[in-house]
Amino acid sequence: MWFWWFMLVCDLLIPVLMIGAGNMMWKHAPKDINGIIGYRTPRSMINIDTWKFANGYCGRLWRKIGRMMLIPSLVIHVPFYHGSEDVIGAAGAILCAVQCAVLILTIFPTERALKRTFTDDGIRR
Repeated sequence: MWFWWFMLVCDLLIPVLMIGAGNMMWKHAPKDINGIIGYRTPRSMINIDTWKFANGYCGRLWRKIGRMMLIPSLVIHVPFYHGSEDVIGAAGAILCAVQCAVLILTIFPTERALKRTFTDDGIRR
């Protein structure tokens, strides 16, 4: 039973971190463009305007998606409460892989929004 609780906590990490990091990116984006913290793609790092827009957009997206993933992540674990460790581990690994894929896929709408809002030189349309 301890393994079930461990996997539940592990599988809740990504949605909780998305919500927390999304809040930070949205409300308190890094002031200066840097290569360590924030939404870092070549298009977002063109100038400070694209930097702030990308961090705000991605932050709001992460908050929304993190909240949407939180409840299903809890519900998916319930049927496996008395299951074997192999089954719980496999279910947790699949859920974690799906969560990571969703996290990575948020790059595409953010880049699309950047492309719609800014020219290739970083000037607002």
